[in-house]
Amino acid sequence: MRSLLFVPGDSEKKLEKGFSSEADVVIMDLEDSVAAENKANARKIAAEFLAARQAQKGPIVYVRVNDLSTGLTDDDLAALVPARPAGIMLPKSNSGADVQQLAVKLRVHEAENGLPDGGIAILPIITETAAGVLASASYAGASPRLAGLTWGAEDLSAAIGARATRDERGVYTDVFRLARAMTILAAAAADTAAIDTVYPNFRDMDGFRRECEEAERDGFTGKMAIHPAQVPVINEVFTPSPEAIAHANTVVEAFRAAGNPGVVGIDGQMYDRPHLRRAERLLARARAAGISG
Repeated sequence: MRSLLFVPGDSEKKLEKGFSSEADVVIMDLEDSVAAENKANARKIAAEFLAARQAQKGPIVYVRVNDLSTGLTDDDLAALVPARPAGIMLPKSNSGADVQQLAVKLRVHEAENGLPDGGIAILPIITETAAGVLASASYAGASPRLAGLTWGAEDLSAAIGARATRDERGVYTDVFRLARAMTILAAAAADTAAIDTVYPNFRDMDGFRRECEEAERDGFTGKMAIHPAQVPVINEVFTPSPEAIAHANTVVEAFRAAGNPGVVGIDGQMYDRPHLRRAERLLARARAAGISG
């Protein structure tokens, strides 16, 4: 997953636009972008839209449900699981236990709808509460459904009483840099994908590209978008370059040819097992993007 595009679940027009984008994943949103009085209608629109497009090619579909504390999650799942989404995005996840709770609910709904057990993945947003940030290590081994970990800044700012998430230069302040870093570390510990959060100013494409490049540099493998115009930039930045793929292949081949030792030399430079692991991860990303590794 390189690009994940949020689309309000209560707007068929915006859903159509999202599905025609180049996003790897469209996230049909039943949470923040839908007013409380329109939740039931959003479920109906999203479910009918998804069911009607099951046989069509296009991005895979996740649904962002309302968080477990709202009492709305079960209604969201009852409406959307029959339409067979690929995954569920869980907002305001406080720990791996929340993922396990959602997994139990999904198992019931899958059984009731004749769907494969464990077929629907889970992507939690793990930093929208203070407790969630502090429990980021709890996702390792939480569920085989775990498809990645992502983070968010705006809900966390409300939870802790911060006036802003960024300083006057547009750089995240310390608390939010910590949440970002914890997401990368938690994803690595859980051996799953780290997905970067949204960039709210969709008109600032220079700033957006810079943030994408910094995220890719630091270990994120994808990024969420709030506007279709952001998707091509995400796909470009998070797709390994031909040069990077060639170098990764050189590293992997050098270890293979040497009998997989602890260290190999390539063009006068030493490479050890972490370099091999990094090369293998990059090639896996390339294959996921449809590029031969």
